[in-house]
Amino acid sequence: MLEKLSELGIRQELIDEIAEFRKNYPVEEAYASRVPLPKQFYYGKEVWEQAVTALLCGENILLVGHKATGKNIFAENLAGVFGRPRWDVSFHVNMDAASLIGMDTFRNGEVTFRPGPVYTAARTGGFTVLDEINMAKSEAMAVLHATLDFRKTIDVPGYERIELHPATRFIATMNYGYSGTKELNEALVSRFAVIQMPMISLESLVKLICNQYPDIRKEAAEELAAVFLDLQKKCENAEISSKALDLRGLLGSIGLMEKGLDIYTALDMGITNKSFDPYEQTLIRDAIRARISRKTEKKDIFTD
Repeated sequence: MLEKLSELGIRQELIDEIAEFRKNYPVEEAYASRVPLPKQFYYGKEVWEQAVTALLCGENILLVGHKATGKNIFAENLAGVFGRPRWDVSFHVNMDAASLIGMDTFRNGEVTFRPGPVYTAARTGGFTVLDEINMAKSEAMAVLHATLDFRKTIDVPGYERIELHPATRFIATMNYGYSGTKELNEALVSRFAVIQMPMISLESLVKLICNQYPDIRKEAAEELAAVFLDLQKKCENAEISSKALDLRGLLGSIGLMEKGLDIYTALDMGITNKSFDPYEQTLIRDAIRARISRKTEKKDIFTD
């Protein structure tokens, strides 16, 4: 993936420092399978340089942005580029401190400690992705304050106090306006370097589509990307909700088309039907039909 960073125009000194980081912190064989090999690449030079610089400086980062800005793809990319095992924590209302750090369990006739993802990542120098951090309960995140700041420790009640492995980093993500989300408190935000994720550009979206589906025609990728950006504009103008603004849905639809499914049916399944409001579905279909002809067939989309 370092070659991709060079192609993107990332400063060579940063790429060299990443290579040195990987050399200095080899991954334990037991956790090598956790190092991601991303199938999708995030295209955005400025965001890459911000994130890489922060991580090399020992900072944890918070990726903030609207839906479909590529936050999770980018988090996976970062773990892959730095060659670190990755642990994912998806927050929900019932997530507590024990789920993050670990808890007692009964094994082989005795009580033992079962480590959680944060504890294990801290021990092994992993990257922990804290997904939808603004859905977490305050008491759950409070236990991480000493982990995320200058102390870089985890104090497990009844057990030991451990120092974080020097390669350990935390990458948090958060969307705006989802049901169940809340404002993050200042104490938590102060422990992250915050990166504002921009909306994906037409050029970057075309690259992403062509990278995942090498057989797609460039013109078809451009039209499908334009459909997505049209929906994004409608969403910004409050003409439709953000339910249909689904990048995963778009990419999944293209996969269905490649398997031979009708283009409109595929886009219905991946995008239109994500909204359950009939009027909104009509607006979405109109936006799709304004770009893509009903006569479009698989041979018009793929070279093979």
